[in-house]
Amino acid sequence: MIVTDRFVFLHLHKSGGSFVNRFLLESIPTARAVGYHLPRAYIPADARHLPVLGTVRNPWAYYVSWYSFQHAMASPNALFAIASEDRRQDFAGTLRNLMHLGEDPRLLDAWITRLPTQLPNRGINLSRDCVAPLRNSELGFYSFLYRRMYGDLSRTTLLDTRHLRDGLRGFLEAAGVGITPSMSASLRDAPPVNTSAHDHYSTYYDDDLRQLVAAKDAELIARHGFAFESRA
Repeated sequence: MIVTDRFVFLHLHKSGGSFVNRFLLESIPTARAVGYHLPRAYIPADARHLPVLGTVRNPWAYYVSWYSFQHAMASPNALFAIASEDRRQDFAGTLRNLMHLGEDPRLLDAWITRLPTQLPNRGINLSRDCVAPLRNSELGFYSFLYRRMYGDLSRTTLLDTRHLRDGLRGFLEAAGVGITPSMSASLRDAPPVNTSAHDHYSTYYDDDLRQLVAAKDAELIARHGFAFESRA
């Protein structure tokens, strides 16, 4: 979470937030970091009147990014270890487990027991209490994170990660933040942050898996007009 004098930025997991965090902290003098991956409920009292900025990603792309990032780690997080069955499952098997997390007490309880009782302020930054709403929700994991992060979406602008840099420029200009030449250069030239190596997301899905994401993340997909796009 980044708090400025004009808005609050909420950092949704694996959705371009690391780039925005760095840009805001380097470019806006009033910007200050308040925790990590903290949702709307944790906005400081003196900033709750401010509009909220966030980002959102095509869920099909999110899951490939999440899987690829964790798979490349020597010690992936507990959720990946559980969903992938300690790497015995490939992408399809891991994602199916992840998407059924809320409906499978065995998987969810295994994850909860490995979560801290308090927010760790690192990684995805979830505690045991944070994930309780996932149980029996039938939500996709990304939709669960999205709802937790942004709540009722009041006074919230969400930038599509496909157009992140132009969207960020437009938001800042509308908020009355002057874009300096150095800010323009950073928006144009700064490399992505915290990315993972993978092919186009569409190559990871079969029809059944594509439809599973479409059903589990249906509300988010419809709200933002996302679609499954095959590589040309």
